[in-house]
Amino acid sequence: MIDIFTFNENIKKNIIDNCYLFCGIDEQLMKDGINSIINKVIDKNFMDLNYVKFDGSLLESFDPVINACETLPFMSDKKVVLVYRANFFQDDKNDSNLKKVYEYIPKLPNSCILIFYDVFKSKRDKPGKNIYKLDKKLCVVKADKIKGQQLETKIKGFFEAKGKQIGKVELRAFSSLMNENNLSIIENEIEKLCCYTCNESISKEDIKELFLKNNDDDIFDLINPISQKNVKESVEVLNELIYRGEKIPYILNMIERQFNRLFRVRLLLENKKSKQDIMKELNIRSDYACDIIIGQSKRFTLKQLKRALQLCLDAEQKIKSSTINQKTEIELLIINTITG
Repeated sequence: MIDIFTFNENIKKNIIDNCYLFCGIDEQLMKDGINSIINKVIDKNFMDLNYVKFDGSLLESFDPVINACETLPFMSDKKVVLVYRANFFQDDKNDSNLKKVYEYIPKLPNSCILIFYDVFKSKRDKPGKNIYKLDKKLCVVKADKIKGQQLETKIKGFFEAKGKQIGKVELRAFSSLMNENNLSIIENEIEKLCCYTCNESISKEDIKELFLKNNDDDIFDLINPISQKNVKESVEVLNELIYRGEKIPYILNMIERQFNRLFRVRLLLENKKSKQDIMKELNIRSDYACDIIIGQSKRFTLKQLKRALQLCLDAEQKIKSSTINQKTEIELLIINTITG
């Protein structure tokens, strides 16, 4: 039994088995894996002739699957036969199709790639004895997204293969940003980071600079000196944003949005909520981004954050209803927030 990363590595190296069984709770991950096989072996011009699908949940007999496998491919070396949602592999099933699968797999012609996938009902479900028994006859792929320590270990291996070392803290920060379990995407991001750092060691700042440079990160950069009571640096970051073409109302809106998030985080922390609770509540996907937000929120009291939000609302009203200098107004907002 292999994980989805190993499967993707094999496909990239053109190591393709004759028969697969994907199992797990992530059906989309299975479909992506199956498509990677199909794209490797079937010409899209003959897709309809060389790709046959069966709904495993409705399959009364395995004979039509066998017939499809035995039919030669058209204008191609390979054809693919897919049996999707093949729930007859589950241990609580006593299905005659399962016996026929055991008997037929050794007879499968080289011209056909037979693929099954079985979607588990819940995260608690594990591959049962039927699947483990099949593991000796075909390639079983555990199609669940790899997270946490397992993901970090895989990613560390990719860095080491490129002769690049990465520290534990940096590895955790990088891994938390890799939401895709797509080997090619992750390898491209690793290559990008290795090229960016050249012969230097990888730092969290490198990761932030390369992967978090978006509008949210600009606001992180502005809120940081505000939270540190640094008027000069705050105004410098503001001027940089204006120089880059950001409009004052937009900057104000983003500041207000960030203070609102900080207020919510601070409130959750006051109520003894965990980091995982905060990520779920605010829909934050990255551990690293969550660490930044939590760190910023701890530099303010709830009273200060309430006042900052009120100052934002007051500034918004003034900018909308008068001809005052918008830049001066937002500078005053920053100063009043720091001195409040």
